[in-house]
Amino acid sequence: MSKITKHNRILMGIFITVFAATFLIPMGSIAAHEHTTRPFTGVKVNGGTVTHTRVGGKNVLTLSDDFKVPDTPDPHWQVVDSKGNVYLLQRLAIKGDKFNRSITLPDYIPDVAKVQIWCAFAETLLGEAPFEKPVM
Repeated sequence: MSKITKHNRILMGIFITVFAATFLIPMGSIAAHEHTTRPFTGVKVNGGTVTHTRVGGKNVLTLSDDFKVPDTPDPHWQVVDSKGNVYLLQRLAIKGDKFNRSITLPDYIPDVAKVQIWCAFAETLLGEAPFEKPVM
C-alpha cells in the first residue's frame, strides 16, 4: 500500500508542476521576444552583446557571458533612445570582480536604440552596442 501512495504522490507532484507551468505563470513574466544588439565596439569595450527582454512587465537588459568589464575607474550602464536622449544608469562594477550583468530599465525611458558603457570618472564613452531597431 505504501508503494501505491508514494507513486500517487509522485504523479500528483508532476501534475501540479505541469498545471502551474501551463496555467498559473503570468504571461507578462515570460519573455515573448528577445532582441540582441550587435557586438560592443569602442576604445575599451569590444565584444559582448546586450539582450533586451520583458520580465514581469519590466524591460531588462542583460550582458552576454562573453562581455568583459573594462579596466576603468567607474564604468556605468548608459542607454540612448531613438531621439538621441542619453540616460546614465547604474554603475556596472560592484565590489571585487563582480558586476551588474542585468539592469531593469526605469519606466521613463521610452525606448532603447543603443546601449553604452560610460566611464563616469573620465566622462568617456568606452563602447556601444546598437540594436537593429529601437526596442520596447
